Amino acid sequence: MKEITVGLIGGGFMGKAHSLAYSGVPMFFWPSEFLPVKRTIAEATPELAADAATRFGFTGSTSDWRSIVDDPEIDVVDIATPNNLHPEMAIAALAAGKHVICEKPLAHTLDDAARMYAASRESGSVNMVAFNYRRTPAVALAKKYIEEGAIGEILNLRGTYLQDWSADPDSPLSWRFKKSVAGSGAVGDILSHVIDLAHYLVGSISDVTALTKTYIAERPAQSGGSDSLGASRNAGAAKEAVDVDDEVLTMVKFANGAVGSLEATRNAWGRNNFITLEIHGTEGSIYFNYENRDELQVCFRSDGDDRRGFRTVYTGPNHPNGSALWPIPALGIGYGETKIIEAHDFFTAIAEGGSVRPDFGDGYQVALVEDAILRSAETGAWTPVPQLDRASGTLQGE
Repeated sequence: MKEITVGLIGGGFMGKAHSLAYSGVPMFFWPSEFLPVKRTIAEATPELAADAATRFGFTGSTSDWRSIVDDPEIDVVDIATPNNLHPEMAIAALAAGKHVICEKPLAHTLDDAARMYAASRESGSVNMVAFNYRRTPAVALAKKYIEEGAIGEILNLRGTYLQDWSADPDSPLSWRFKKSVAGSGAVGDILSHVIDLAHYLVGSISDVTALTKTYIAERPAQSGGSDSLGASRNAGAAKEAVDVDDEVLTMVKFANGAVGSLEATRNAWGRNNFITLEIHGTEGSIYFNYENRDELQVCFRSDGDDRRGFRTVYTGPNHPNGSALWPIPALGIGYGETKIIEAHDFFTAIAEGGSVRPDFGDGYQVALVEDAILRSAETGAWTPVPQLDRASGTLQGE
């Protein structure tokens, strides 16, 4: 069995999720031709790094992420940091011949996303952007139905991602509210997931018209270095400006002729991680709600008039990735399982000398859509999205 050693940069929530996935891969996907080995984790200070190594099961720790890139015994560099740090780390790791998995969005600016994609093309390494929601078995099952033609030609998609963790104006100013770090607000943070799912299930988005809204113009300064995601209140602290969007609404056109709408907000009281997809085709419809991850709602035109309506398929061993997870349907799929599947696919590509999707090219195409959305929100006009030609690495339609 081949050991594949990992260096992880970032010991926050996403670092925890990735570390759990590396431990879980051999438990769920066995027998395996590879074994992830958690070697070194980097954090901002030696103390934070040592604490993260103990918590997450790494044998070593460092406060210098470059030492991970320079370590010849590390095969994979995993980047789970704020968005503005992705480009320098990823480009350095790819130049050093490392395989790279990077959290979404790919970068905080379109230019940096382009540079990261270019670096990935120059490298022979496996690269992946961590849009893990497409690994949810019910979403993969929806993809299977679509590819089989079960719902016919796709007519439209409605996608949402609604949360409420920032609806309270006294929740602290996370880095996710700072354009210099995050690049955008709801657009890059959560709509990026819905864009990736739309690309995965329907096809490339060709045109957008959008509006964005910032509801809370300033927030209390955050104390400490960790990102609390609204879990704490700091009403008495001095306030600083918010310069990103809280909400985005966009209509979209797909290159294949389908149409749709996408919506994301972090200010929807009562919505926790409300990702929904409703896809209508000439032969049927599909509905998915991430808060009911085991369920896919389906309706087919071929159903008799006396029984037509949405019915529930509970994902399990007979569905994509189901045989590696739990022995019966509806036992419970969680966020961690999507990360385990993601890690398995990434490491399989490394072990077999192949590739994996979504890669940096997919991340760059999502960034192109995000950029078009933000430009459309400024102008109020329909805005075309340049299309990445993966064969040449160039953009069409600029």
